[in-house]
Amino acid sequence: MAVAQKRSPEPASVMDKLVSLAKRRGFFFPSSEIYGGLQGFWDFGPLGVTLRNNIKRAWWRSMVELRDDVVGLDSAIILNPRTWVASGHVQNFTDPLVECKKCHQRFRADQLSGPRHETDGGEFTEARQFNLMFKTFVGPVEDSSAQAYLRPETAQGIFVDFANVLNSTRLRPPFGIAQQGKAFRNEITPGNSIFRLREFEQMELEYFVPPAEEMKWLDYWKEERLKWYVGLGIQPDHLRLRAHGKDELAHYARGAYDVEYEFPFGWSELEGIAARGDYDLAAHQRASGKDLSYFDDIKRERYLPHVVEPSAGVDRTMLTLMIDAYHEEEVRDETRVVLKFHHSVAPIQVAVLPLSRKAPLTDLALRIEHQLRPHFRTEYDDTQSIGKRYRRQDEIGTPYGITVDFETVNDQAVTIRARDDMTQERVPIDRLRHELESRLH
Repeated sequence: MAVAQKRSPEPASVMDKLVSLAKRRGFFFPSSEIYGGLQGFWDFGPLGVTLRNNIKRAWWRSMVELRDDVVGLDSAIILNPRTWVASGHVQNFTDPLVECKKCHQRFRADQLSGPRHETDGGEFTEARQFNLMFKTFVGPVEDSSAQAYLRPETAQGIFVDFANVLNSTRLRPPFGIAQQGKAFRNEITPGNSIFRLREFEQMELEYFVPPAEEMKWLDYWKEERLKWYVGLGIQPDHLRLRAHGKDELAHYARGAYDVEYEFPFGWSELEGIAARGDYDLAAHQRASGKDLSYFDDIKRERYLPHVVEPSAGVDRTMLTLMIDAYHEEEVRDETRVVLKFHHSVAPIQVAVLPLSRKAPLTDLALRIEHQLRPHFRTEYDDTQSIGKRYRRQDEIGTPYGITVDFETVNDQAVTIRARDDMTQERVPIDRLRHELESRLH
C-alpha cells in the first residue's frame, strides 16, 4: 500500500477534534452531562479507564516495582484538618480572584489575557486571595469543629505517615514513598478539557535524602522523569525541561523543574520536580510534637531528611498521550484519523475481526480472541464492514488487527494488519501469539 500522506491539523482545532473523538469513542466526556455537566469535572469511559490504568501501571512499575529504594502508600483522602494548617495550605493555598463588575464572572487575576477572558471592556474588582481547598464536615454536626478538607494533593499523606513507613521497613535515606490517588482543588478557571480539573488524580513520589545530597537527587529525578515520558512514546521534540526562576520558587524550595509539553495552546507543565528541603517534615514535627527525624546509626547522627518530589497528573498525562498520538493522514482520497499510541499504553492492543458474522468464521474468531486475551488487551469486533472496523481501531489507537477470513478455515492462518503503516502479513494461527509478542513486547 502506498505510504499515506500526513496532514497536521491546525493547533487550534486539535483540542476540539480530540474532545469530539474522546466522547464519540469513550475516552472521556463531561461529568453528569445529562444535567448540563459541572465545570471542572469529567468522566472517563471504557477506553479512558483502560488508558488511565495503563498510565498508572507504567508509573508504578517504573517508580516502585523496578526499584529497591521506593515503597508505596495509600493514605486517606480526608486527613485531620491540622495537617493542612501545619502544611500551610489553610493560610497560603490560594489564587488571586477578581470579578468583572459588568458580567459578574470570576477569573484568576493572572489568567486574564487572551480571548477566552474577554469581557466587553468590563472593569474588575481588586484581587483577593481565594483558597482552593474543598471544605466538608466529618460527623453529624456541621460546625467549625467538624470542618475538614478534601486533600488538594497526595503528598501530605506521605509526610504524616513518614515515621510509620520508616519504622515498618528497613529503608534508610535515600529512599522514596510513592502514592497514586485523587486530589481536589476548587480551581477558579478550570479548562482545556481534562488539562485543569477540580477533581484529578496524582502520581507523586516523595524521595527522602540526606540534606547534603538534595541537589544531586534533584538533578537525577528531573532526567529520570523526562526519560519516562519519552519511554511512553511521546515525541522528544515536544518535551522540554524548564528550570523555575527565583521569582517562582516556593519560599522553602532550593530548586525546581517542570517537564513541559507543547500543547496546542502552548508550552505548559506536564510534571513538576521540586527540591522541598525539610519544610514539610519540620512543619509536621512542630505542629504534632512527634519526632519525624531519622537516626543514622553508622554516622551516629540524627537529622530531618530533605525531600525531592516528582509530582505528575494522570489526567494531564492522558491528555498529552492523546494529543501526541493524534494524526490525520490522506489515504485514497479520504482522511484517516489515527491515534498512534505506544503499544504499552494503548487501551486495546489486538482487535480480532472476522470478515463475516456467520459461522464458522465467528466461532473461530471468538476462539482466537479468547486464546489471546490472557496475553494481550484484546477486543472482538464484528460490526460493520471490515474497512470501517479498521478505521475505528485506528481511531482508538489499536496497534494490530487480526482478520479472520474465509481462507482461515482451510489454511489455519490469519492476517495481521498493522495500524501505523497499514501493512498486512499472513501468519499461521499456531504462531500468532509468538508473532504478536515479538511486536508488542
